[in-house]
Amino acid sequence: MPQKYQVSDWLPTTKKEVELRSWDALDVILITGDAYVDHPAFGAAVIGRIIEREGFKVAIIAQPNWRDDLRDFKKLGRPRLFFGVTSGNMDSMVNHYTANKRLRSNDAYTPEGASGYRPDYATTVYSNILKSLYSEVPVIIGGVEASLRRVTHYDYWSDKLQASVLIDSKADLGIYGMGELALLELLHALDAGKTIQELTEIKQTFFLTDKTTPVEKSPWGEIQLASHEICLKDKKSYAGNFRHIEQESNKMHAARLIQEVGNRRLIINPPFPTFTEEQMDASFDLPFTRMPHPKYTKRGVIPAYEMIRHSVNMHRGCFGGCSFCTISAHQGKFVASRSKKSIMAEVDQITKMDDFKGYISDLGGPSANMYKMKGKHQRICDNCKRPSCIFPEICSNLDTDHHPLIDIYKEVDNHPLIKKAFVGSGLRYDLFLSDDKEKNKENGYDEYLKQLVTRHVSGRLKVAPEHTSDRVLKAMRKPSFKLFYKLKRKFEQINAELGLNQQLIPYFISSHPESTLEDMAHLAAETKELGFKLEQVQDFTPTPMTVATEIYYSGYDPYTLKKVFTVRSKEEKIAQQKFFFWYKRENQAWIKHTLLKLDREDLSNKLLKTQKTQSHGPVRKR
Repeated sequence: MPQKYQVSDWLPTTKKEVELRSWDALDVILITGDAYVDHPAFGAAVIGRIIEREGFKVAIIAQPNWRDDLRDFKKLGRPRLFFGVTSGNMDSMVNHYTANKRLRSNDAYTPEGASGYRPDYATTVYSNILKSLYSEVPVIIGGVEASLRRVTHYDYWSDKLQASVLIDSKADLGIYGMGELALLELLHALDAGKTIQELTEIKQTFFLTDKTTPVEKSPWGEIQLASHEICLKDKKSYAGNFRHIEQESNKMHAARLIQEVGNRRLIINPPFPTFTEEQMDASFDLPFTRMPHPKYTKRGVIPAYEMIRHSVNMHRGCFGGCSFCTISAHQGKFVASRSKKSIMAEVDQITKMDDFKGYISDLGGPSANMYKMKGKHQRICDNCKRPSCIFPEICSNLDTDHHPLIDIYKEVDNHPLIKKAFVGSGLRYDLFLSDDKEKNKENGYDEYLKQLVTRHVSGRLKVAPEHTSDRVLKAMRKPSFKLFYKLKRKFEQINAELGLNQQLIPYFISSHPESTLEDMAHLAAETKELGFKLEQVQDFTPTPMTVATEIYYSGYDPYTLKKVFTVRSKEEKIAQQKFFFWYKRENQAWIKHTLLKLDREDLSNKLLKTQKTQSHGPVRKR
């Protein structure tokens, strides 16, 4: 631990650390499935620091043992206001299992990547324990797992529909999305003496009431969803629910959602407006040490922390609306950006870290190049229902100016202690590839790509076309693969002009709704012809609250309620992946036989004939 920090600079995690602050009791205790890292990329740390900023006494219990006598849950006693519960930065089931439902051997959010430090369905397990020990203390759940399981949802790992996480967890109230504003309102209301049952009008919260209790008229308006019981019986009704859930999650002025679950009623209040720049700065400028708690020093490094310790997150939210992605469902469609001053202050802080060698690992966000982008005319955004601002085409009201981002890149580049700042976040190349010369110059498209390729690539620029089939890409809400060709030409041109030897690395997904064996063979053949020899491909993993997951379970498109082809069995999913490994001898006979059965000898010849290709490394996990 660096000399400039003392253990009291972290939020307390033990009774002894509470006593070091001369506190005799706590207002809030947070339970998290992750190791405690005091960094703005770790949700429990952000929530804890906000509670501290408001003048309340807060502590964190990280990765409590749920298998023993539950002493971890008892060690700090009962809080005055509430317990806050999160599974951590990931859904615990995604954290634990692969797309083929194999148990992972590591956990990136635990020292040394050790597994077994959090339960399956961690939010539910932690919450049930707390309610059994302290039945009268409110339990508030939040984070990705609670957020994306707030309503009837398909759970891939049990292969069934599950009701709102509030049912099984027995929690009193949930906060969805990036919940700072809801937390603040709830925190002060409870401190003022209100009961948890009275807090029914806080935005971005969800809770249960008795079905016989009349629902008071809401100023936001209401949408009645198909009940959980109807969803269990009728997949089309279940799919139809999702259209309302997605639209209301991403609207500027959303309605309250109501769903009956047995003899109870689930109420989901609409979200808060997108954060302002001042609110974003306030969240990121909290007094983080940016380091894991000292208690982990002897236990080893925390892999997830090692990945982001020298990175800067510049914005939240994503207007891409990809069918398989949960970012907009959790962070929102509209982008909230930090100020340049706040970003540069964090860069300065990183340069002062003891282990800093001059390299920023990522200047990015959910998508690398959406910083400061929003609607030109707010009133148009106010009435918008589109889940994506850039699919099927870029909205004419969207400001795609890349100059603010270029300005940040250059400012960081000019910092005397920065040798190089990389951009490791996902890049939306459809935002800057335009044939309109005037628009190109006005928005700095070519200037951005040149700045990126020459100054912020570590030898490999990673992008995600995801597929080559236009039909599959439409289901993914991604642009045509033709755009990748345009990017490849520009990328290679810049490298040739400046004598650089860099690689373009494309990522792809197999087994996505609409994707057939023939589509995967086409994909493999086309990428082979481009010179790519992919070492890994990400298999589609159905995660709660994505369009693709709703299609995977129900078989229907939630917006059209038309049937959609989807592979579901383990064998079918493995078969789709095999096409990426056409160069492995053990797959070649199978590929030839399969394509002959499909009457596609032409694809078989393309894939299996000898051709010099280059390896382009592993594909990222989602």
